[in-house]
Amino acid sequence: MTDQEIARTIKLRPIGEIASKLGIDAGDLELYGKYKAKLPLKYIDRNKFGKLILVSAISPTPAGEGKTTVSIGLSQALNRIGKRSAVVLREPSLGPVFGIKGGATGGGYSQVLPMEDINLHFTGDFAAIEKAHNLLSALIDNNIQSKNNNLNLDPRTISWKRVMDMNDRALRDIVVGLGGTGNGIPRETGFDITAASEVMAILCLSKDREDLKERLGNIFIGFTFEKKPIYARDLKANGAMAALLKDAIKPNLVQTIEGTPAIIHGGPFANIAQGTNSVIATQTAMSLTDYTVTEAGFGFDLGAEKFLDIKCRSAKLSPNAAVLVATVRALKYHGGKSLKDIKEPDVNALSKGIENLQKHVENIRLFSLAPVVAINKFVTDTQEELDFIKTYCEGKNIPVSIIDVWAKGGEGAEELARMVVDAAEDCCPNFLPLYPLTDSVEKKIETIAKKIYGAEAVDYTAKAKNHLAKIERLGLGNLAICMAKTQKSLSDNPELLGRPKDFVVTVREIEIAAGAGFIVPITGEIMRMPGLPEEPSSIRIDIDNEGNITGLF
Repeated sequence: MTDQEIARTIKLRPIGEIASKLGIDAGDLELYGKYKAKLPLKYIDRNKFGKLILVSAISPTPAGEGKTTVSIGLSQALNRIGKRSAVVLREPSLGPVFGIKGGATGGGYSQVLPMEDINLHFTGDFAAIEKAHNLLSALIDNNIQSKNNNLNLDPRTISWKRVMDMNDRALRDIVVGLGGTGNGIPRETGFDITAASEVMAILCLSKDREDLKERLGNIFIGFTFEKKPIYARDLKANGAMAALLKDAIKPNLVQTIEGTPAIIHGGPFANIAQGTNSVIATQTAMSLTDYTVTEAGFGFDLGAEKFLDIKCRSAKLSPNAAVLVATVRALKYHGGKSLKDIKEPDVNALSKGIENLQKHVENIRLFSLAPVVAINKFVTDTQEELDFIKTYCEGKNIPVSIIDVWAKGGEGAEELARMVVDAAEDCCPNFLPLYPLTDSVEKKIETIAKKIYGAEAVDYTAKAKNHLAKIERLGLGNLAICMAKTQKSLSDNPELLGRPKDFVVTVREIEIAAGAGFIVPITGEIMRMPGLPEEPSSIRIDIDNEGNITGLF
C-alpha cells in the first residue's frame, strides 16, 4: 500500500485522548477539528526537562534517507519499551509538497496523522508567517513612497524581499512600483519561499511573545542615503507583525499511526536557515515526556550543526544522544554509484561510500554527543550490504541497529530505542558548541568549514569581503553562523561525494539575519525560491466529491 492508503486504514484517536498522554487538560486545547489542536505556552517547565534525542543523517540522496520516518518510528518504539516519548517535527512546506519531494509526514507505519491536513494548510502557521513577512515588505515600500515619516531609505540597499509558500521560479527577480508615481518607487526585488523567511527562523527561535516581538524589531532592512542602518523597529513594524503571529507561535499537537503524541511546529529550510522545529515545540515536549525525539534537516553537516550551534545555544538546550540515519543506497551513491543504479547490489561502492558515514560520526563526537547509527532498511537492500555497514560500525565501536520502521512502525526500531536509552543515560550533561560567539566572523566560518566539512581553507569573493566589513560596522560580528551550502556533499560542491578532501569553500556573499540572531554565509548556488520540476507532484493530487484527497505521498 502507499503511505496514504496505509494512513486511511488507521482509526484516528480524538486529539483530547492524545493530549491526556502528555498530561494536558482537554480544556487547554485550541481545537482545529477532531484531530488537531494548538497548545498553550504555559506547559513549558524548564525545571523538569526530559532527555532530548536528535535525529540527523549522512549526506542524503535527492530523495532523502528517511529522517522523519525514523524519528516517528523511534518515538513509537520508545513508548513500546515503556518510555514516555513524543516526536517533535517541522511543518511541511507546500513548495516541496507540490514540487519534487512530496509530503513530509513520514511513511509506511511511521507517519504523523492526519497526513493530508499536515501536508496542506494544517493550522495556518505558514500563512500567518507569510502575512507578517509581507506586511514588513509593504511598510518598506510605503515608507519610501511617503512624504511624511520618511526614513530616507536608500532603495538600492534594501535586502528584504516578499515571500510565498509555493515553488515559482518566475518570482525570483521582479521589479515593483511600475505604472506611475502613484504605485510607488520602482526598484528591483523578488520573492523567496516562506520556509526561507527570516520571520520563520525568528518564530522558531523565540521563547515567548516578548522575545518574538524584540527579534522581529531587530530585522535589518537596509541603509539610509546617509549610511544609517534601518531595522524593522524603526518602521514600528514589529508590534503588528507579532500580532499576526498571535496563534502561529503556539505549537500544534497531532498523533502518529500508533497514537504517540506528535508536536509539529515551524518549518525553516536547513540550507538557508536553522532547519529544525521551534524552540517552543521542543521545550513543550521536553516538559511533558521522558524522551523527546526531534530531527534536523539534511545531513549532520547542515541541519544538525545549526541545531546545536544556533538553536541549542540560544535556547540553552543540551541533547543527550544523536541518531545518525544511514541507508545502503546513499552510501553506494557516495561510493560512486549513479542514482539510477543505486538499487543494484554493490558492496564495493558501499565500501567506498562508508567514509561519508565515518565523517558524520566524527562530527557528532566533536560536540561531545553519543552517536547511534540507524540503518534505515529498504526493500532493495541485500543482507550482505546491511551486514557490511553493521560490521563496519561495530568495528569502530559505534552502536548500530538495522531498523524497519516503514514496514513495522515502532516494532521495527525497538532495538534502536534501547540503544538510544543507553547512550542518553551515559551521555555527558552538556554538549560543547563548535565555536564561541566572541570569535571573529571569519574564524567562526573557518571553524565550521574545516572541522565539520573537512575543508582545507575558506575563500571569499570581493562581494563577501564587503559584506564582512558591513557586518563589523553594524556591530553584528558576535552573531552565530548559519552556513548556506548544498546538502548533497560535505563540501560546497554537489559533485564532490563521499568524504572529499583538499577542497576550498568559497563564500560568495553574506546575508544578515539579525532578528534570528545569525548571519548567513552563502556558498555555491543556493535557491531561496525553488522552481517546479517538469512533472510536479501536484499533477497526481486530486479530490473527490466527498472531500477525499488522493495523490499525496
